[in-house]
Amino acid sequence: MSAAKAGTSEWRGPAPQNVDISRKVAFLATPRVYAEQPTGVEIVETHFSWVFLTDRYVYKLKKPLRGDGFDFSTAQARRSNAEAEVRLNRRLAADIYLGVVPLTLAGGDRLAIDGKGVVVDWLVKMVRLSAERMLDRRLAGGDWHDADIHALADGLARFFATARRAPIQPMAYLDRFRAECRASRRAFHSSGNPALRYAVNAVVRYIEAFIGRCPGVLLQRLEARRVVEGHGDLRPEHICLGSTPRIIDCLEFRPDLRCLDPVDELAFLAMECERLGARSIGRVLFHHYCRRAGDYPPPVLIAFYKAIGALIRARIAILHLQETPVRDPAKWPKRAAEYLAIARRECRHLVR
Repeated sequence: MSAAKAGTSEWRGPAPQNVDISRKVAFLATPRVYAEQPTGVEIVETHFSWVFLTDRYVYKLKKPLRGDGFDFSTAQARRSNAEAEVRLNRRLAADIYLGVVPLTLAGGDRLAIDGKGVVVDWLVKMVRLSAERMLDRRLAGGDWHDADIHALADGLARFFATARRAPIQPMAYLDRFRAECRASRRAFHSSGNPALRYAVNAVVRYIEAFIGRCPGVLLQRLEARRVVEGHGDLRPEHICLGSTPRIIDCLEFRPDLRCLDPVDELAFLAMECERLGARSIGRVLFHHYCRRAGDYPPPVLIAFYKAIGALIRARIAILHLQETPVRDPAKWPKRAAEYLAIARRECRHLVR
């Protein structure tokens, strides 16, 4: 049985060998190497991965990177991460994540997907979802329906109700938000223009002041055991709408950042939907969650989580200017300013 069919990486071949990443990418970009013989292969490069989309499937190859809190520098590390990606994402998209597939090398120069020979890397294999059904596309086109949003909200409420509780020490929880503030200030001071630096400093002051003045609002979430092992990156582009919604691309490689208050996750998604012009979705998300969880968070908590989430997204945007080469350099300061405007708006609720 292949690894993809088994759903786990059962490969027992020789130890992984080094093959240049550019060679792997060129191979996986070729339609004839896939068993399903697709009409073409679309290639998407992300910060951490190369993604290859065939007619029916998606194959993800992690880049051999190492950074703060993650290490994909060896094939074994990429294998372990791929297994975690499949296991964790099956919680919200069980039929989409098919398994982990070896990329192999035979005869010294013949690469193959799930073939004979020496393992050189590992691929996550997924069913390809319709781009037109993704929430970000539906919001951008104004083509979304209440029934789909209620199905999404109900699915998320059920997920959070049964998710594993994650113990976090109180000071570590508060320090997490302080660390996000410090990282954001550093990022904008190295890459942002004066207007952006001014905006980020204002947001950080509000957030840090709220943590110092009202720590109980946040610590009560720990006392009530609300923090769970969640998704960690609950954005509209990761949500496929339908009667049974599928949610993909959880933050599989950073368990510390995946352990969150469900209110934090929902506030983040609501903030992203508001940015795309759908303010009413947040109310539906919280209606279903509160009713199922018996949890009625104060509005100031939701505002805090929206503010910190928007601050983080602003930082991620501006850090694109440090990439080599920078793709679309005019886009990222504008996107950062958009998120900082949202953060400043939410921060006004923290002083009432």
